[in-house]
Amino acid sequence: MGVQKYLTYALHRIQKGPGYTYKELLVWYCNNTNTHGPKRIVTEGPKKRFLWFLFTLVFAALVFWQWGILIQTYMSWGVSTSLSVGFKTAPFPAVTICNVNPFKYSKVKPLIEDLDEAARTALAKIHTYFISGKVPELPLMANTSLVSVFLQNIPLVIMDESDVNNPAIISLFENGTDGFVQNNPHPPTSDLKVAIKLCNANKTECLYWNFTSGVDAVNEWYSLHFMDIMSKFSINEKKQMAYSGKEFILTCLFGNQPCSYKNFSQIFHHFYGNCYIFNWGLHDKAISSSNPGGEFGLNVVLDINQKEYIPFLSTTAGARLLVHEQRSFPFLKDLGIFVLPGTETSIGISVDKIERMEAPYSDCTQNGSDVPITDLFYKMYETSYSVQSCLRSCFQMNLVKMCGCAYNLYPLPAEAPYCNFGDHPEWVYCYHKWKKSAESELLCLQTCKQSCNESQHLLTVSMADWPSESSEDWIFHVLSYERDFSSNVTINRDGVMKMNLYFKEINYRSITESASTTVVWLLSNLGGQFGLWMGGSVICIVEFGEIIIDCLWITIIKLIMWNRNWKLKKAQSQYMGPPPSISQLAEGHMNTGFEPDNVTSDSGQSLQTMSSCEHPVHPIPGTPPPHYDSLRLKSVRVNNE
Repeated sequence: MGVQKYLTYALHRIQKGPGYTYKELLVWYCNNTNTHGPKRIVTEGPKKRFLWFLFTLVFAALVFWQWGILIQTYMSWGVSTSLSVGFKTAPFPAVTICNVNPFKYSKVKPLIEDLDEAARTALAKIHTYFISGKVPELPLMANTSLVSVFLQNIPLVIMDESDVNNPAIISLFENGTDGFVQNNPHPPTSDLKVAIKLCNANKTECLYWNFTSGVDAVNEWYSLHFMDIMSKFSINEKKQMAYSGKEFILTCLFGNQPCSYKNFSQIFHHFYGNCYIFNWGLHDKAISSSNPGGEFGLNVVLDINQKEYIPFLSTTAGARLLVHEQRSFPFLKDLGIFVLPGTETSIGISVDKIERMEAPYSDCTQNGSDVPITDLFYKMYETSYSVQSCLRSCFQMNLVKMCGCAYNLYPLPAEAPYCNFGDHPEWVYCYHKWKKSAESELLCLQTCKQSCNESQHLLTVSMADWPSESSEDWIFHVLSYERDFSSNVTINRDGVMKMNLYFKEINYRSITESASTTVVWLLSNLGGQFGLWMGGSVICIVEFGEIIIDCLWITIIKLIMWNRNWKLKKAQSQYMGPPPSISQLAEGHMNTGFEPDNVTSDSGQSLQTMSSCEHPVHPIPGTPPPHYDSLRLKSVRVNNE
């Protein structure tokens, strides 16, 4: 009933037209509003009225300007960071340790003998050219067929950049029976660089990967060929060629409780071989620590066995260490630290817990489910999401699209082979070109997101010689016997090291983000600006909204009335004079005399005046129309017979 009543009232308003004009409505608003300023416009004299009108206009503009700034600030979704310190029992972080040398030389030596000989020959040629400026003719190797494999797919060259605009390229090897190039003697200069020449399959496009030292160039060249050789073996076969946990981890203690290599989870890292993770928490419950200090941490003794190092591959001796969160994959090459042999390394750990706000305040993700990248590390190891895993998965999948094969150091995507020179001869050229392109960096950086919740571990590292000279004899005897049950010393200072990892303090820092602008902040600031410049409140805003609705209502009614008048004028324009009345229209159709209608022939003559030979036509009485003048009084003559 209320809706029907309101619609009826609205219909009557439309039929009657607007009740107020805009001027009347504005005057009424100024007289009745609670906002300061408009009242003075209608109550003061002409001079003060103009002054108050100017004040009101300027202050209203200031209010809207301030409101715009406040709303823009709120929509920027800014955050504020708070730092708090907590004290409670915390889970001990995961610790990953690897030998820098991925494989034992005794296990892979039969596979890389020809590659080692090719590397020695390349070094001899580079050294001789740097001294004399000539490429020597030295016998390469007995198996000359491997020259094409090792030295032609990725040839080593020397670049002379004495002329920067036109650098000279000196090839150390070329196709031929002897595998050498005869160059004109070239005096050695300080602008010589060793480079790796990378070309596509047709040799139509080439680029040079140059190095400032021949050591780095040969090491990178050797690594590419070594990677190609090892790509033919399965993961299990590679694990058998790497260091076992029993050989690598000699002793272990955690919180004064004995442990062993069996308490570590083993994974195969494509760059460091077998790696061992303590307290990973992937399959077992994570271990907690309630006390700080080295006495309550992890203590291990490792043996890297430098005698088994591959000469041209592992130029650094030591162990690689990474402290990270449980269930996360250890990216040792990017985030790890080195531990030196012959030392005792103490590592104090401090924990920072970071909590970021989700969208729209930041572009972070809880578990990576909203990132359009397949996490290859999760598929292979079931690890948690991280920015590093997303970036490398993104790079690997785009490399497969660009080059048709996958990089050997990252997990393998579905239905994609690892790159090798036999099936993909130009993969190094394609890989290097894609890696150096700006598109590869921007594409993955724009796609991957930070994790909303993560922990960062800050390390304080200190080192000392271990064992001391006075105690090394008996320590090495005991360690050798415990590992090999041998009375001979099989461990030496070049391979053994000791590590202590512990909480530096049980306190942890929590870095939390919170919204710097909330709805309460926005409303209070909007009201403050409105009250400061106009002396208004929320009621004043409601009044202003009311006047806007009334203006719209008046406008609608005026438009309806204008449309009605326009239609009426359009109908009246069909007549020259005023429109006829109903009586006039009725008289135009009356036949008061009941006279017959004259029927005209085609020749224009009346049918009554036609030839007498035709039958006469009797007159047809006319049909009287309705009598519309029944209310008029007329004199009627009555014949009395």
